[in-house]
Amino acid sequence: MNAAISMRSRKGLTGTVAADAGELKLRAYVIAGPALNASDLSFSVEKPGSFLVDFDVPQKNVRFQFMNTARILEKQLYMTYTHMTGENRTILDGTLLLDPTNKISANYALDSRNLKLRCSYVHRGMATFEPCYDFGKNSWELAVSKTVFDGDVIRASYDMSRKVLDLGWLWKPSFNRDGKCKVCNNLI
Repeated sequence: MNAAISMRSRKGLTGTVAADAGELKLRAYVIAGPALNASDLSFSVEKPGSFLVDFDVPQKNVRFQFMNTARILEKQLYMTYTHMTGENRTILDGTLLLDPTNKISANYALDSRNLKLRCSYVHRGMATFEPCYDFGKNSWELAVSKTVFDGDVIRASYDMSRKVLDLGWLWKPSFNRDGKCKVCNNLI
């Protein structure tokens, strides 16, 4: 069994305790002000790729998530079922990998009966096109991204229902070799 503890503090205390118990990952979170009480706690149990259960004590919300994979016509299908008790929401997700870089995804929310279909197509390993149709809003979302320089990514997206054009640049700066920086802006 491995354990890890991390803490941050601004006005209060934020801490995470994580432990690996064989195939299970156990986590406890605390977000507290000057005094600590039970309503500041959250817990989770996860078996990666199989299930996740989160319990948020202050919100009295439990999130159940079950994941599975299957092969259909020699293609990998990833499926996820998510239920959130506090919000009384259930979501079904599925992603079919057409090849290692291209995929088709579907997301269906049972409560609103909203369906989103998304396709991700990578052209020659450099540009990605992602059209998405939202049946609930009866509108399209389009995104295009291109890898430039040494792994930097420039991305443009347009959401027709909100009439918002986003431009973003994700780069690996020289001052932060382990991470990435992101700059984005809404133009419309």
